[in-house]
Order: sequence, then structure tokens, then C-alpha cells
Amino acid sequence: MRLNHLVHRETDSPIGAAYGQLDHRNGGFELLDLAQAAPQYPAAPEVVAHVEAVARSGHGADYVELAGLAKLREVFAAELSTAYRGAVGADDVVVTAGCNQAFCLAVSSVAGPGDEVVLALPYYFNHDMWLRMNDIRPRYLEPGADLVPDPAACEELLNERVRAIVLVTPGNPSGVVLSPDVIAGFAALAERRGIALILDETYRTFRGTEEPAHDLFARPDWGRSVISLHSFSKDLAIPGYRVGAVVASAQVRREVLKLLDCVAICAPRVGQEAAWAGLTAAGDWRAARAAEVAAKKVRFDAVMAGRPGGFELLSSGGFFGWVRHPLAGRGTEDVVRDLVVQYDTLVLPGTAFRPDDQGTFRVSFSNVEEPELDELARRFALVGDELGAALVQ
Repeated sequence: MRLNHLVHRETDSPIGAAYGQLDHRNGGFELLDLAQAAPQYPAAPEVVAHVEAVARSGHGADYVELAGLAKLREVFAAELSTAYRGAVGADDVVVTAGCNQAFCLAVSSVAGPGDEVVLALPYYFNHDMWLRMNDIRPRYLEPGADLVPDPAACEELLNERVRAIVLVTPGNPSGVVLSPDVIAGFAALAERRGIALILDETYRTFRGTEEPAHDLFARPDWGRSVISLHSFSKDLAIPGYRVGAVVASAQVRREVLKLLDCVAICAPRVGQEAAWAGLTAAGDWRAARAAEVAAKKVRFDAVMAGRPGGFELLSSGGFFGWVRHPLAGRGTEDVVRDLVVQYDTLVLPGTAFRPDDQGTFRVSFSNVEEPELDELARRFALVGDELGAALVQ
């Protein structure tokens, strides 16, 4: 049979490729899994108890309303309104099967074959993959030295084919948290040019502050250009339940619902019930987990401050650190392979997040406990000494 050439030409998932290298380990260390970001703790007891009750009920496996459980959309809209000091209604929310699906539905609502979408570098690899598999051309926006993208530089990329600008904050993979002013600048640009600003806010809870991430929801006309994407996976430690959300105008939501009806009918009920329980009954638990991740960031920044083995931390935040390796004579994918095979340290190469190799890779520091971050620095020092010496010879 003939395959879809747009899909066939794409690379396989970087996550699968990374974990496939575990079979070749020979370093003799305990594995430090810093690849796929996922909570290493179970969901809150209140969430587990509610899911169990739903599963035992007579309607626990029923379909739900296409846009999602009304009670979940109501409580989530209320939380967003409080967190952003704005106005989000339940009708502004469509619940999806995770934030990846939220992105796919949102971008496919505003762009199609032959259109273009701006991705700020480094991009989240699934965003780039989805665009290419749907014949939507990505236009790459290089950030500044601080890895913060600039609206003025973005405007130079815009043409009549661009339908959206995509930002991820806190960044995946960079961890960079965009300021409200930067986000406002992109929102103004999108509105002025009549295109969408798609904000992936998966890691919003892990910004290290309770101040609003932006003020867009405080504007009465925010839906004219803003599409906000969310995930409950990291926040509530329920990644396998696959539940996220699109927050957008009625015009966009109508298109999202058409697409959702075809690919999932509705997000799984059990995930929506879990998210509702987490939002309504696990507030203290959520705050404690966010504080733990913030403490890991502080420890990670500290152990990397001395550039162990020459490895340089370029940015960090949310769940991630963006690191440059010192082995200029080797490609990043080879360095990453050496890290896991010889030093039992699994990370993702920066080539999964950029169209070129700039000697960078992503570290999911949230995956490990604080003392293990000291061990990571020790291994970086070993890599710099041993592999660096081998390159000189």
C-alpha cells in the first residue's frame, strides 16, 4: 500500500528513540532518567479516591458532552479567572485528550495545507511534527541571547500565508518563562495582523510565582486573537489520563469541536473526573508539588553554576534545563548517546527541538530527587574529562 508521504517523511518520536538506547547501556551507574518529563509521584489521594468511585458507578464509562464535563469546565474557568485576574467562562473551555491534542485541534482550526505558522525556537518537537504532517510550513523565530523571543523580530517573519504564532511558556525545552510584557507584545502583533496567538501553558503552575502569567484574559476582547492551551498531566500527576483544554473564542471552539468529534468524540471521562477532583479537592497538594519542583530548579541551577565538565546551563524553568555541551568535535546526538550508554544519563538532544545542531540538549530535572542532581553534575564532570580528553588525542 502507499503511505501518506507527509507522515512517512517525518522522523519517529524523539522520546521513543531516546528510550530505545537504554538497551545499550554499559556504564554501570544507576540510571538517571532525565528524558520525558513526567511526575515521579502518584496523583493526590483525593483524585485516586474519586476515580475509583467513578469507575464503580453505573455511568463511569459513559460519553460526556463533546466540549467536556460541565462541572470541570466551570471549575477550570473559575480557576483561570482567579489566576489571571480576568474573565474566562465555562463556555470558553473545550476539554481535550491532553495538551498535545489541544494544540493539534487548535492549530488545525486556523491553518491548513499551504499555510504557515511561526514557531519560536527551540520548539516543542510535536508542534513541529504536526505542522509538517499537515502540510503547514513552520517559520522559525530565533530568540535573543536570553532565549526570549522578540515580537519585532517575529513581525519580520510574517507574510500573507502565516496564520498563527506559537509560544510555549514556561518553555519546553528551554524552561524560559515569558514575561507578561513579552506575551502582551505578541498578542498585540497577532491582533494587528489578524492572526492567532497560540499559547501553550502546560507548565503554568511551575513558574515559581503566583502572579498572573499574562493579562490577556483581563481584556474583554481576548478571544479575537488568543488561543490558550492547558494540561492537567503535570499539575495533577495524571499524564496517562490524557486531559487538557483549549480556551478560545466561540468561532475557534466551533472548529475545534468539529475536529474533536472526528478524532476522539470527547476526552475520556475518567481523565475529566480526575481533573475535576484535583481542581476542587487537592489545592494544598498541588501547591506542595509545585514548591518541590521549584526547589529542584534552585538545586539544579546551583549544581550547574560551576559548569561541571564544561557543560553550560543556558536556561531553566518549569520542568526543564537547556544545556550546551562542551564537546565541540562531536554532534549532539552522539554526545547524548554517549551519556546514556557510558554514563547511564538519559537526556534528549537539542536536534529534537531545532532544525539544526547547536550543541544543546534538554534535561528534565523534575524527574529526579534533589540529591540526584549532584550526581548529575558529577557525571557531567566525568564526561567532560574523559570524552574531552579522547577528542584531544
